Amino acid sequence: MIKYLLAVFAILLAPDVLAEPGIPALTLNENPDGSKDYTISLQVLGIMTMLSFIPALLVMMTSFTRIVIVLGILRQAIGLQQAPSNQVLIGISLFLTFFIMAPVFDKINETALQPYMEEQLTAKEAFSAAQVPLKDFMLSQTRVKDIATFAEIAGYEQLDGPEAVPMSVLIPAFITSELKTAFQMGFMIFIPFLILDLVVASVLMAMGMMMLSPMMVSLPFKLMLFVLVDGWNLTMGTLATSFGVGT
Repeated sequence: MIKYLLAVFAILLAPDVLAEPGIPALTLNENPDGSKDYTISLQVLGIMTMLSFIPALLVMMTSFTRIVIVLGILRQAIGLQQAPSNQVLIGISLFLTFFIMAPVFDKINETALQPYMEEQLTAKEAFSAAQVPLKDFMLSQTRVKDIATFAEIAGYEQLDGPEAVPMSVLIPAFITSELKTAFQMGFMIFIPFLILDLVVASVLMAMGMMMLSPMMVSLPFKLMLFVLVDGWNLTMGTLATSFGVGT
């Protein structure tokens, strides 16, 4: 899966790197339709140069953002500061992202990556083919209002359907929608733990134990509640189904 992910992002980035002509030390290939394409050596050079952008693309164009925010809010709602640690949360988010995005990556591999490797498609054609599944996923998770906002800012007065939305508009709109959805899910997770904190604080106040921290007393009860309701299973399952996985 990681190999496919690297190759997918390489295809997505390659055309931008290959768009600059005029390097004398490198040659061009003539395509049957008369168009020109750069040699494989330059494509590999461009891909290796752009690998540093993969983390940003992973965060901005997949389910990673929603997952890591929800898990961070869950940890704060329980009252734990360092358990699970940031490394564990990021690892969980990363592999859950691979699970959720697997159909999209498989589609990109089938329609863009393999034909490109077999030299059935040029880099630009593979780029266009790879955009389609990823764009469909992002559109399915993006609110129309967010797309309209960024389209207006970018100067697009009217877009002829979802397929006409450019990536420059779709990516910020997708991120905005993901942030809103993550905060909505975080709010729903926070409520039961907040109620438990209020109950414990009220009991301690009624008993006159003003100097005892309610957070310290409520923490074991919140952990017990989370374990009894199988909280990790519910959280992971809800995150996966919120992207339409299994529906």
